[in-house]
Amino acid sequence: MTDVTLANAKAHLSELVSRVALGDSVRITRRGRPIAQLSQVASQRVPVELGALRALTDSMPLQTETAAEAVRRMRDGERY
Repeated sequence: MTDVTLANAKAHLSELVSRVALGDSVRITRRGRPIAQLSQVASQRVPVELGALRALTDSMPLQTETAAEAVRRMRDGERY
């Protein structure tokens, strides 16, 4: 979290908002004491339509190898 004076926040608000949009938090201080905080707004979650999810998973082919076999194949494959 970054501390910024109120005067500096007023002068560079656009830059601070851009930093917050990238995930940084900014605490605004007046006379050395925190008075406000800028932080990213939590995005709204979209509910999953269970029927569409089930149709998607039903249309996927079944795996023919276990996860351990897949990892061994990738590890021991031609890429090394």
